[in-house]
Amino acid sequence: MVNPKLLSVATAVPRHRLLQADALAHARQIFEERVPAFARLAPVYVNAGVETRYLSVPLDWFARPRSWAEANRIYLEVAEDLLAEAAGRALEQAGLAASDVDTLVVVSSTGIATPSLDARLLRRLDFRDDVKRVPLFGLGCAGGVLGLGRAAQLAASGEGETVLLLVVELCSLTFRWSDTGKSNQVATAIFGDGAAAALLRGGEGGEGAAVSAWGEHAWPDSLDVMGWSVEEDGFGVIFSPRIPEIVRTGMRSEVDRFLARHGLSLSDIDLFACHPGGAKVADALEEAFDLPEGGLEHSRSVLRDYGNMSAATVFFVLERMKADGIGGRRVLVQALGPGFTAGFAVLEG
Repeated sequence: MVNPKLLSVATAVPRHRLLQADALAHARQIFEERVPAFARLAPVYVNAGVETRYLSVPLDWFARPRSWAEANRIYLEVAEDLLAEAAGRALEQAGLAASDVDTLVVVSSTGIATPSLDARLLRRLDFRDDVKRVPLFGLGCAGGVLGLGRAAQLAASGEGETVLLLVVELCSLTFRWSDTGKSNQVATAIFGDGAAAALLRGGEGGEGAAVSAWGEHAWPDSLDVMGWSVEEDGFGVIFSPRIPEIVRTGMRSEVDRFLARHGLSLSDIDLFACHPGGAKVADALEEAFDLPEGGLEHSRSVLRDYGNMSAATVFFVLERMKADGIGGRRVLVQALGPGFTAGFAVLEG
């Protein structure tokens, strides 16, 4: 099998830019009187490793309770716009038209869309009416890497098969005014909105890094580690405090197994494109991979400038890495998500 090529990567964010200091001030207005422990929780905003983020709505939208229906209406509108923007950039970079795409893979877990987002995009971009569509929901923060693996597998299935992977997560719209729990404070301190697009092509020829391996690992008895609970006013965020410890103690062995299945070891990896999650998760990943403190430079800079955009985040990391030049080096792409699941991919620059 000839490894599919990653032809292009592009990203997009909504227009409402949020400074972390303003996020803390607004959270204090909303929660201080209703959350007795808010003063103890407030440092999470300072220590999150986030300086700026981008939101689908102005900050004052969050000042009062909103219904799930209202939030989802905004999700549909903004998600479609961002995906169209990111897709257009990725196609332009690769010198392709929408009509050249054989398969659309669309990843999102922060809203509900039926017809799915890919179907909605058919009227926005000039995709063929026989384009194959693969919507993926529920993969959370791991969705970008797992989606990359699915897209690579589909691209490898046919000579010249062109697959457009689209990822959009509007995490801010999952904010629940009524939720006074710690996980909601963490989410409010780190979540941002963004979208990404990646074009892959199977067969010989084409410029770009080869996607040479992909895989995943799900830890047993871990459904309570990360995910959504369905509440009256929307998705309730689930973040276990065990996540950094699971990464610290369990990630390395699973990466080693994944790489060994493809004849590689960690010493063969030159660059790490990791979904940072948050500052504590980035610390744990650096420890697991024997990297120096701050070694996940691109992951930390994306967290600083955009926050945690769930599945889309890893493509912002890849975009920055590509801009600096992969230059023949081997990249491990990694992310964690509900399940509790780790997704892996290897790029050969």
